[in-house]
Amino acid sequence: MRNFEICGCGQPAERRNYAGCGGFAYSRYAVPFRVRVLFFGVLRDLLGSSGEDAFLPEGATLADLLATYSRKAPELRAHIPSLALSLNHEFASPSTGLKEGDEIGFLPPVSGGAAGVGQPVMSRWLLTGDRLSPNALVQALAQPEDGAVVVFEGVVRNHSRQRQTFFLEYEAYEAMAAAGLQLLVEQAREKFPIRDAAVHHRLGRIEIGETSVVIAVFSAHRAAAFDACRWIIDTLKRTVPIWKKEHFEDGAVWADGEPFPASLTAGGAPGSAE
Repeated sequence: MRNFEICGCGQPAERRNYAGCGGFAYSRYAVPFRVRVLFFGVLRDLLGSSGEDAFLPEGATLADLLATYSRKAPELRAHIPSLALSLNHEFASPSTGLKEGDEIGFLPPVSGGAAGVGQPVMSRWLLTGDRLSPNALVQALAQPEDGAVVVFEGVVRNHSRQRQTFFLEYEAYEAMAAAGLQLLVEQAREKFPIRDAAVHHRLGRIEIGETSVVIAVFSAHRAAAFDACRWIIDTLKRTVPIWKKEHFEDGAVWADGEPFPASLTAGGAPGSAE
């Protein structure tokens, strides 16, 4: 494992004082390339930033990057077994190589959840800061052949962790989350004998009693609709990068979230326990 360090100075390699700024390099004369690293949920608070540039030498991998950050912020090590990594909006394994201009996401377990943010109500996948309307969604997508319409509505409750909750705050890795919602709808239509499905999720501040997520499934028969609806919400909470922060009178806490599937986590990354 190469012992890289993180540099945010942006100086050319030949002028960089490695002892002072800690460039990502194992040679004084190596020319590093730049990547963008994004932090979400509890990691954003832990690292004190939503993202930063990092400089890496040729041949660096996601595992190298993760190991370096675990040395920079030892508190990160406790999160690594449940952490997922993304590369350019797709999940990636720790052994994946990196190149100039890559965008990397460090993703803690999600508590979430399109074509994209802000689309109209008839969209089958949606991330939005506006209030959700289950009735409008059903009316927009229902057809005469539907014998069953199953709707799941996640609502903000007034208590959590044996304390009174004031409000929730949701954030997402929006480009990746939108693609994840779209994939859920497409997979549900392939896995279950349903006619259609839709997933809408709120972002930002959400008050007590407001809806954070709506899932609607349309089918000729109720069994398929129930099965597909449960599969969508369970899979969303494990795979779509949306995080929830709970606000109380005495502070705020990021929800623990449900773990990613083991195949997506970085727990086995070389050097992750250093």
